Amino acid sequence: MKSLRKLATAGAMLILATRALAAPAPAFDADLLSLQQAWAHANYEMPAGDARSAAFDALEERAADLVERNPARAEALIWQGIIESSHAGVKGGLGALGLCKDARASLEAALKLNPAALDGSAYTSLGALYYKVPGFPIGFGDDDKAARLLQQALQLNPAGIDPNYFYAEYLFEQGRYAESLKYLEKAAQAAPRPGREVADKGRRAEIAALSVKVQAKLS
Repeated sequence: MKSLRKLATAGAMLILATRALAAPAPAFDADLLSLQQAWAHANYEMPAGDARSAAFDALEERAADLVERNPARAEALIWQGIIESSHAGVKGGLGALGLCKDARASLEAALKLNPAALDGSAYTSLGALYYKVPGFPIGFGDDDKAARLLQQALQLNPAGIDPNYFYAEYLFEQGRYAESLKYLEKAAQAAPRPGREVADKGRRAEIAALSVKVQAKLS
């Protein structure tokens, strides 16, 4: 009996310890939104240069800490991947490939935990990586895989601003301009995201810029 009681006590302590690893939902949501807003500021409002690069270094540290404190939350891994891939874009060149690989690992880990997290954002970001990164032998880019991932994102979030924009950008790169315009129009009609005003403004500017390029190809 004593051994059973000890086992039960140990099991209860393990459950409590596991729960302690993850922040309560309201606290996690607040931390995640703060990270999203800081990313939007660095990505859309800061000029290129050392300060912006330093901001992304700090964002990577914050994202890694959020993942460490919430190992069962796919949302944290998604944003770690988004920050790593955005940082790669800031760095540019072959030196950014390591960050792209880190981003791929973060997003794939998120998909294993919860493919539907954040309306399938892991599919969106991973799909974007696969069409932006060079293919073999330099990188892991794969246009066919990018298409499949982006289509999965659209199945989960058909009216979302990000999946529609990135699929439109992919289609533009493929020379499928009429189809690209269709998805750009859907992206432009997406509902605003509360607390994500800076990100929405930046993305809408990207939609407008890409729309000009598409119209030029179609005219």
